[in-house]
Amino acid sequence: MKFKIDRFVLAIIATITFAYFFPQWGIEGSGFPISIVSSIGFFLIFFFYGLKLSPQQIKSGLYNWKLHILVQCSTFLLFPLLVLLFYPFVHTEEQQNFWMAFLFMAALPSTVSSSVVMVSVARGNVPAAIFNASISGIIGILITPLWVGLFMEQTGAEFDYSSIYLNLILGIILPVVLGVSLQKFGHELALKYSKQLSTFDKSVILLVIYKSFSESFYNNVFSSVSILDLTLVFGLVIALLFTVYTIIGFIATRFKFNTEDRITAQFCGTKKSLVHGTIFYKILFKNTSASSLILLPLMIFHAVQIFIISIIASKLAKREV
Repeated sequence: MKFKIDRFVLAIIATITFAYFFPQWGIEGSGFPISIVSSIGFFLIFFFYGLKLSPQQIKSGLYNWKLHILVQCSTFLLFPLLVLLFYPFVHTEEQQNFWMAFLFMAALPSTVSSSVVMVSVARGNVPAAIFNASISGIIGILITPLWVGLFMEQTGAEFDYSSIYLNLILGIILPVVLGVSLQKFGHELALKYSKQLSTFDKSVILLVIYKSFSESFYNNVFSSVSILDLTLVFGLVIALLFTVYTIIGFIATRFKFNTEDRITAQFCGTKKSLVHGTIFYKILFKNTSASSLILLPLMIFHAVQIFIISIIASKLAKREV
């Protein structure tokens, strides 16, 4: 079987490399309004998401409540609790920063596009995947800041829930609602140019990644991160993914899910959204010293989940029905 590395993963690597050699364009005071451009970009991402959202498909998945509970509990409870198990072993400031980065990743909602695509490739329950991936982003607006804030407050970092939720409402809910309200005029158009909109989404994410790593490289933040640390992060990410995937599969079997529902539960329940992660990162960690390291486990997880789940999906697609 022939596998190709996802182009977006290659684009992330290229963006980080570019930030390493040319960090001066991504820092504050560079003359390029990168923060304003990225904020507008995120607003448009969720606006177009609202335009594409299908109420009929969401309604069709409402009745499979056991599947929905399993996916959402895996996303917002199982992931963070597994990371929480390692909190007693955190002693130094560097360990605290890396652990917080993992907790942030673990508390994020599921990604929409890749969840639905992978479930479709594996011939799973696509309507249920659409429902869970969509509702996950809404739940994450409430749950993710609670998980992160619980431990940031213990470190003495500034964490204003009212300001954070206001920014999330203005940055995510408002554009989605606006997009849904204008579906009569733009729904078909958004679906027609869905591929181009996906490219736009990824471009905005790459812009935020460039800004984050430019500031990190410019301020020599990664000078303390060794190859051993990166290898450890990579190994922990893979272990976390397979642990959650296995636990979800076990529970799905005990609940006597059919094959299609089990695929949906395992694929949607193991995803973490880089789109939500980058916008949450901008809001939650703008006043902390650990901000430059926060996206590292998430970006590694994004690459790993695409690669591994795509392999599993390809094998499941060949099964007899």
